[in-house]
Amino acid sequence: MHSPADFTDTWLIIPCYNEGQVIRSVIENAKKTFPNIVAVNDGSSDNSDIAIHQAGAHLVNHPVNLGQGAAIQTGVEYARAQAGARYFVTFDADGQHQVKDVVAMLEKLKAGDFDIVVGTRFAGPKKDDDQVPLIKRIVLKTVVMLSPTTRKLGLSDAHNGLRVFNQTVAHEMNLRMNGMSHASEIVGLIAEKGWKVAEAPVDILYTEYSMSKGQSLINGVNILADGLLARRI
Repeated sequence: MHSPADFTDTWLIIPCYNEGQVIRSVIENAKKTFPNIVAVNDGSSDNSDIAIHQAGAHLVNHPVNLGQGAAIQTGVEYARAQAGARYFVTFDADGQHQVKDVVAMLEKLKAGDFDIVVGTRFAGPKKDDDQVPLIKRIVLKTVVMLSPTTRKLGLSDAHNGLRVFNQTVAHEMNLRMNGMSHASEIVGLIAEKGWKVAEAPVDILYTEYSMSKGQSLINGVNILADGLLARRI
């Protein structure tokens, strides 16, 4: 059983846009294991900033909505400037990610001498295809098919927001794509910088709340547009 004392060198980075309904519980649950959390309130129009503050996380506010890529970059810059920060985690604000997966991914990162470990819904004993809604699964696998770099790196789930990485990656990460295309940009950086990468199976919690926010047609179109962009990297 892990305690916060085991992870004082680890920072969770949570990009947040209009997640006031759930962000406090997400942070409070994560803080049971990870004491260092920075949440970037990306110009939310709801009470996300108040909920983040009440949950006890470090709060950074964007005055306007800049997109998830920009929020992640802001969070990385904040976390890497903190004394003792050695490991970094990108973690979604909507409750889909699980702390147990972060712990397992950190263990893999350290044991395998990797620079970055990314989560995948399409590997491991469960073969999580059944876990992912059909339309989402088709879209995600199409993105991988469209990206030669993703395939070359052996990655099966380029749009999984759960990633853990070391200081090398944190200090070399400089995302310029503010929206959803940051996912393909990260894949490109892995190849360009020569970061040692691995995947780890994760369980995504598709709740009614997260499905209502993340499974829309527009979301799928955006991911496919990102896949077309990925053909260039």
